[in-house]
Amino acid sequence: MPTTSFSNLRCIFAWSSVVLLPMLIILAIGIPWWQRLQTLNTRLTRDQDQLVRYQQLVATIPQLQAELAQVKTQDKNTKAFYFSAATVSLAGAQLQEQVQEMIRTAGGRPVSTQMLPLDEKEQPPRVRIRLQLQATNEALLKLLYQIEAARPFLFIDQLSIRSAANDSPDPPAARRRLPNNAPPPVPPRERDDLTVRLDIFGFVLGSNAP
Repeated sequence: MPTTSFSNLRCIFAWSSVVLLPMLIILAIGIPWWQRLQTLNTRLTRDQDQLVRYQQLVATIPQLQAELAQVKTQDKNTKAFYFSAATVSLAGAQLQEQVQEMIRTAGGRPVSTQMLPLDEKEQPPRVRIRLQLQATNEALLKLLYQIEAARPFLFIDQLSIRSAANDSPDPPAARRRLPNNAPPPVPPRERDDLTVRLDIFGFVLGSNAP
């Protein structure tokens, strides 16, 4: 009887070994493989999410490029409204030269030009000049139109106009008494020259010292 029981135990142990050993081998190989598979799945999901985000970013590149080009264009156009000079003095020289050329183009005659003091508190700084000129009515209108359309922007601060005819004395023919039967004298050509005094200013971009 003991011999039979021992034989049965040996059989059970042998069969158990046959069954358990492959299972242990399978578990020893399968568990790391399953863990590796889970890691790969997690990484794949994360990479897919990143890929979707990258695709979304790539899809916005044309829009961003268009917006960047628009900003650059706007910045370039905005800079055209200002004097670009290292100092306000240089900007003032540019302003004087520009306005004097406008006066000559319009048919007027510049008389004097004066640089006005700078207000250091203004940002962006403003460059101002005071000038005096002589022009006809037509020439003055042309000059005002040029100032309105000028780039960089120009602004008129003060304007005074005086007719040169008011300063000239009456001609002698107007004071001389003529006979009753004499024809009226031909009046001299009326002077249409105007003496104009105005302050003009513009803004300076990126200037430093006066």
